Amino acid sequence: MTVREILKMGDPRLLRVAEPVTEFDTPAMRALIADMFDTMHAANGAGLAAPQIGVNLQLVIYGFKSNPRYPDAPQVPETVLINPVLTPLSEEMEEAFEGCLSVPGMRGSVPRYTRLRYEGVDQYNQPIKRDVDGFHARVVQHEVDHLLGKLYPMRIKDFSKFGFTEVMFPGLDPNDDD
Repeated sequence: MTVREILKMGDPRLLRVAEPVTEFDTPAMRALIADMFDTMHAANGAGLAAPQIGVNLQLVIYGFKSNPRYPDAPQVPETVLINPVLTPLSEEMEEAFEGCLSVPGMRGSVPRYTRLRYEGVDQYNQPIKRDVDGFHARVVQHEVDHLLGKLYPMRIKDFSKFGFTEVMFPGLDPNDDD
């Protein structure tokens, strides 16, 4: 389909709270999801939220078998998640470095729940309910934050662990973010 422009931090559209999706499996929804996957793959992303391409809907996609930006990460199943609800399954949190296609060239250490349940529907309005942990849980939390108008720098507690990818992680491509 089409690789869309990814909005960058500072664009006020990234700060909106996204609207629930009310129409499923329409030609427009199928085209949007195809564009999102094309955009995510073109940018080597682990995930992408509709607000990142200027579409104010509660729709995220994520997943990969392997990702050059996260070479040690386990695979995450390719998923379309609409109108998500996240429920932590424990209070345990872990800090780890994240990047974002909307915050290019930077990484920061972000605390996230280690285990959670996510519920929502897919593009056909079929229920999705998964209990996940580790990197999968981190990716989902990161993408769902975009639906709440939050970018990962807003969650950073220690700004000594935030900076340019090329400085903090020599050898990683500074353009590989998210």
